[in-house]
Amino acid sequence: MTASPRTINKISLEDQAVDLIREQILEGVIQPGERLVESRLAKDYALSRGTVRIALQRLGNEGLIEQRPYVGWRVVEFTEQDIWELYTLRVALESMASRLAAQRITPAGKQRLLDAFETLEALCRTGSIERITQADLGLHLAIVELAEHARLKKQYDLIQNQFLLYIKTSNRDFRVDTIAESHRELIEAICAGDAARAEQEAIRNITELGPMNSAP
Repeated sequence: MTASPRTINKISLEDQAVDLIREQILEGVIQPGERLVESRLAKDYALSRGTVRIALQRLGNEGLIEQRPYVGWRVVEFTEQDIWELYTLRVALESMASRLAAQRITPAGKQRLLDAFETLEALCRTGSIERITQADLGLHLAIVELAEHARLKKQYDLIQNQFLLYIKTSNRDFRVDTIAESHRELIEAICAGDAARAEQEAIRNITELGPMNSAP
């Protein structure tokens, strides 16, 4: 593992450490299965071991790393069961969010979705898979927020970084130039206020990139 050349200032050290390590995991600088050694990270980032320990615990709560007895912290490696669980959870949460967003859509909400979709389209033409994945999740986050369902959003936020890794993995096996287009009918349904169609399009969008809808 190569440490980032970025430095961390003295404001909110734990938050900055979390952001930095998370970014390196999501960008693939720190690979799935790689061991995270507290003392090494503290040295690489010029932080105290206590700060690093807190950061690792928070990333563990996000589900990006896991602590194993006698081994320590490692970046998660998704099993077939993990992938199936993330897939089915996305279907449940995002189909509900899409239906609610369509029911509650406003002119401002339509513009927000169209802007997010245009960003994704532009990145699919010229961007890296990391930026495309971020924009892909950003579009789905916008839908979740437009649903105006606080508890749904809270549950989505708890696992969104695992969703990000899941989407990134799925997008690598999908034609980059069609990723944005696969969302078009979903956006159109929500903007039209067609709740039933929006729900079905959300399911279709996730299913196109996901595993078969059966347990491994």
